[in-house]
Amino acid sequence: MKLSINQSFQENASNQSLLILVDSEQVQHATNTYQINNLNTIIESTQFKATLAETLPLIGQVSNCTHSVFVGIGKATEFKAAKLAKIAQTIIKSSQKKFKQISVDISSLPQELHYLFALSLTQAAYAFDEYKSKKNEFILEHVNLIATNSPLNQQQLTLIEAIQSGQNFARDLGNRPGNICFPEYLADQAQALAAEYPNLLKVTVLDEQQMADLGMGAFLAVSKGSDRPGRIITIEYQGNREEAPVVLVGKGVTFDTGGISLKPGLGMDEMKYDMCGSASVLGTIRALCESELPIHVVGAIAAAENMPSGHATRPGDIVTTMSGQTVEILNTDAEGRLVLCDTLTYVKRFNPALVIDIATLTGACVVALGSVLTGLFTPDDELAAELNAAGQNSFDRVWRMPVLEDYQEQLDSPFADIANIGGPKAGSVTAACFLERFTRDYRWAHLDVAGTAWNSGANKGATGRPVPLLMQFLANRVQSNG
Repeated sequence: MKLSINQSFQENASNQSLLILVDSEQVQHATNTYQINNLNTIIESTQFKATLAETLPLIGQVSNCTHSVFVGIGKATEFKAAKLAKIAQTIIKSSQKKFKQISVDISSLPQELHYLFALSLTQAAYAFDEYKSKKNEFILEHVNLIATNSPLNQQQLTLIEAIQSGQNFARDLGNRPGNICFPEYLADQAQALAAEYPNLLKVTVLDEQQMADLGMGAFLAVSKGSDRPGRIITIEYQGNREEAPVVLVGKGVTFDTGGISLKPGLGMDEMKYDMCGSASVLGTIRALCESELPIHVVGAIAAAENMPSGHATRPGDIVTTMSGQTVEILNTDAEGRLVLCDTLTYVKRFNPALVIDIATLTGACVVALGSVLTGLFTPDDELAAELNAAGQNSFDRVWRMPVLEDYQEQLDSPFADIANIGGPKAGSVTAACFLERFTRDYRWAHLDVAGTAWNSGANKGATGRPVPLLMQFLANRVQSNG
């Protein structure tokens, strides 16, 4: 979906819809701008209050426009960013099957929310019908934003379009089932992306024999239970080869049964989403290619399938990681940290400026933060501040959680250097502390997206988070480096 911005309504487009955001305390402003006749009578007869996402059709009231609608935002002085999604959904749902192009007057919105509203529109326009015999008949292609005074510019809109493309790619990957999206499939997707952008991307894929040669015993302990072999995929975005790269490491467990520590059957279908960390890495790489940000980024994907079989790892097994540390595997359902720890050791060869891993790692993080905020773990205060700022800029927010030495003793094992679980207390923290033992040679942050990577219930589906957060973080680094 394309975005543009103008200071006034462009009357030369055919079959166009005009949607006017209306402040409940300043409805008359729209009268003056669009010369709407008898507005008081219309409002009185319809009892229109301009409450949040309330709509009022204005049939024949705006010249040269076949379709015009008021969309309420409530009191603009009390408007919060969390309300943007509902308004965006109202607009997109009413328009995407009817119009190729719409205009949305956002003059009533606080200016500091114009960027986020444009981003919300692109997020609301997503639908997944890949495996339905009857496809969605969506025709909306272009949204023209109207604001008499806005900080938005076309460069920002171009970035939003790139984020939309990357986020949609991540959502598509997350929504595909485990019988289609398995480790080799993710490698194929990375290679297809590199073929699309051959001058920007370089892909390397490690197979299980290569991993064994490197001593990745933790990773292989997870993948060996499946008939689908594991893969470590690196995809390098060469936007600026002169600088040390930002490395993004994504957990790519394409289906997680829990292994021998089998999960309950109810809701296990959602374990296809256990690769959403890797999907967000691929989505971010796609967005980088489309935005052409001048930055050096390496994406690394730890792709495996966690299955119970005669070859599967048993609780109590001890393995040696690529770092040389030994791990007692007390719970085979704590597998994400096992594939990640070897990948986090492997990416040291890129001499990273910093490393961020993204993983649907713990149910404990869902208990702590729900589906609103992503858990952020890092011992680096400056990096935490940068990620928090990017989260606020993109409304893909994080909440910092502790990574303290005090928690490390929960991971003690009488038989190995470390156990892969730390007991019932502070599960998301001890998971991060496990990863921290493999990241002490570089700056590092961990994003636990178990609560934010997908939605359950009636609106089940991948969200594509944290692609907006990661892209904003990278864009901010480009800006700050001048």
